[in-house]
Amino acid sequence: MKRSELVADTAITLLAERGMRGLTHRAVDEAAGLPPGSTSNLARTRAALLELTLSRLAELELRALGPALTSPEGGIVDRVAEGLLVQLNDRRRTLARYELALEATRRPELRGIYDAAGSRFRDPAVALLAAQGSRDPVRHARQLVAFSEGLMFDAIVGAGAMPTLEELRQAVEDLLAGMLSRDPGEGHESFRGP
Repeated sequence: MKRSELVADTAITLLAERGMRGLTHRAVDEAAGLPPGSTSNLARTRAALLELTLSRLAELELRALGPALTSPEGGIVDRVAEGLLVQLNDRRRTLARYELALEATRRPELRGIYDAAGSRFRDPAVALLAAQGSRDPVRHARQLVAFSEGLMFDAIVGAGAMPTLEELRQAVEDLLAGMLSRDPGEGHESFRGP
């Protein structure tokens, strides 16, 4: 593992365990077992450390979610539900993302990285929904991502319980039935297909 990956992975863990205030260059050095000053040599400022961490987090999430987003196997319901389960099963990574998302609202340099990372997940959602016959795949993709974010937030930091894969499938199917219905009140029958 490269030193930059070790530093960023350690920072992700610290964000999940201690929050934004617990992330310092010294804390990363100590938690990673690196000599003092190693993290500062790699990422001189706090902003540089946050950028490195957010970039690594986006890379890890894309690697974990890539198969669910791009696989030709399974229907949209299964693929979205499986992607949600991947995120829910890595609580550390998801909590760190929430910390960085909040910080990105205050730091323009992070906002750009955060938005670019988000488009790597929204673009495949647009394609999936267009293939399902969405009349407005861009809007529906935004809604699907917002729904997914809310579901994860509720399960990880809210009052909700951790859902099973079948509960996730049902929730996604219910959402898509409303989105993709041809007339108000008409459901869509073929979500589980290719």
